[in-house]
Amino acid sequence: MIELPVITPQEGRPRKPDWLRVKLPVGKEYAKVRKLVDQHKLHTICESGNCPNMGECWGAGTATFMILGNVCTRSCSFCAVATGRPPEYDEDEPQRVAEAIKLMEVKHAVITSVNRDELKDRGAEIWYQTVVKVKELSPETTIETLIPDVKGNWEALYRMISGGQEVVSHNMETVERLYRPVRPQAKYHRSLEQIKRTKEAGKRTKSGIMLGLGETKEEVYAAMDHLVDHGLDILTLGQYLQPTKLHIEVAEFIHPDTFAHYREEGLRRGLKYVESGPLVRSSYHAERHVHV
Repeated sequence: MIELPVITPQEGRPRKPDWLRVKLPVGKEYAKVRKLVDQHKLHTICESGNCPNMGECWGAGTATFMILGNVCTRSCSFCAVATGRPPEYDEDEPQRVAEAIKLMEVKHAVITSVNRDELKDRGAEIWYQTVVKVKELSPETTIETLIPDVKGNWEALYRMISGGQEVVSHNMETVERLYRPVRPQAKYHRSLEQIKRTKEAGKRTKSGIMLGLGETKEEVYAAMDHLVDHGLDILTLGQYLQPTKLHIEVAEFIHPDTFAHYREEGLRRGLKYVESGPLVRSSYHAERHVHV
C-alpha cells in the first residue's frame, strides 16, 4: 500500500507550507485587468473567492468573470463569497461582460456565477445571453462556464449550456461523506446527475474537488470513479485554504507528491485530463482543457 504524505496542522491557526506561497499581484497586465473590471462594474470569482492565483492569472491578462451578482443564496462552509438574499440581477450584464472580454482580447474566457436559488430559472437566461453575447463580439474566444447546482431543474440546465460554450464545469467540491458539513444545501448524487446530463447533451464536462478537508484517499478514488461513470472528462484537484476564521478549518495540508499521485490515479481510472496541485483551482490553466 502506498503511503501518501500529509501535513497535519498544529494547535491554533496552521502555518501554510512553503509550497502554498504565492506572488503578490503586480505588473502592467494586472493593472489593465483591474481597470477593466472596475470600469465595467464586473464581479470576478478571483476577488470574491479570495483565489490564491489571482496575481498570476490577472498578470497574464485573464480573469474568471462571475455573473448574477456577488451574493449567493447558499451557505457553503468553505466559500468566501457573501451569503444572503441577492438583489435583482442586471439584465445588461451579459453585454458588459462581453465588451470587457473583447477589450481584454481574451482567447479563452471562464464564466461562473453565484447560486440564485430564488430565481425560477436559476439564472439560466442570463447565463445563456452572456455566452451568446461573448460569442457575438469575440467569435474566436473559447468559453468555459462553471455553473452552479440547479437543484434538479434540468430545463434550466439545458438553457444554461446551450449558448455555445466549449466546456461546462460543475464542481463536486468534496467527497460524498463530507457533503453535509461542506455543502449543506447540495446533494452529492444530484451533482453527479447534473454532470451526466451535461455530458449527454454533448458538452465537454469538467469538475473540481478540494483536498485537505479530512477526506481519505479511498474516498478520493471513489469520487473519481463516480465521476468517470457519470461522463466526466476533466478533473481539477487543489488544496482547500480557509478564507476566514468563520469558515471550515483545514484538516491537513496535502503534499505536492500526493497531488501528483492523484493525477496519475485519475488518468488511470479513465479521466481524460487531471490538473492536480496545491494551488490548482477550477479555472487554473483552463485554456488547456478546451480540446482534451
